Amino acid sequence: MSKNINSDWFTRLQPEFEKPYFKSLWHFVEDEYASHVCYPPENEIFNAFNSCAFKDVKVVILGQDPYHGPGQANGLCFSVADGIAHPPSLKNIFKEIESDLGKSYPKSGNLERWANQGVLLLNATLTVREHAAGSHQKKGWETFTDHIISLINTKKEGVVFLLWGGFAKKKSKLIDTERHFILTSGHPSPLSANRGYWFGNKHFSKTNSLLQRNKQSEILW
Repeated sequence: MSKNINSDWFTRLQPEFEKPYFKSLWHFVEDEYASHVCYPPENEIFNAFNSCAFKDVKVVILGQDPYHGPGQANGLCFSVADGIAHPPSLKNIFKEIESDLGKSYPKSGNLERWANQGVLLLNATLTVREHAAGSHQKKGWETFTDHIISLINTKKEGVVFLLWGGFAKKKSKLIDTERHFILTSGHPSPLSANRGYWFGNKHFSKTNSLLQRNKQSEILW
């Protein structure tokens, strides 16, 4: 398995790929894909980076794990491939966009259209074994994706970070709020959303207002 990642990111990440923790992680990932069904497909592990070049990043949405059901994960957090039924969290994201922006509920749950506009859809863990949530956590992916957040924090300005739920909120310590914007809320999962911690956060209109303020183009959510 090779690390298929575009040159804009690769030049910045190559030193990380050479570190002992990442080499150990990559051996683990190769073994897992060789011996188990894992997601996303091998050629989509780095899809978040290939769909959103470093130079284009203006919004970061942080997830935790890829979906672990057949055909769901496509390498972008909260996103599923075209034609796949929308998981509950994604349904609640789309419902909030409906309420916040008055947009109709979309047919496709593929969020590549967001990534292509500068939204980095980053899971903290980039791979998972089928039907085994969290199975690839604490193997090194979190160190790698924390490095991504830190890289964006130090090398860019005016990025809007959307941190949904307790896990994502912990990443705020990696972000300089003098340089960037952070919006937090509960997670869009039914457990959190049905308790009133998600709906009404208006993160999508707020993000666009912050981008406008920073003289950047809005996201067509």
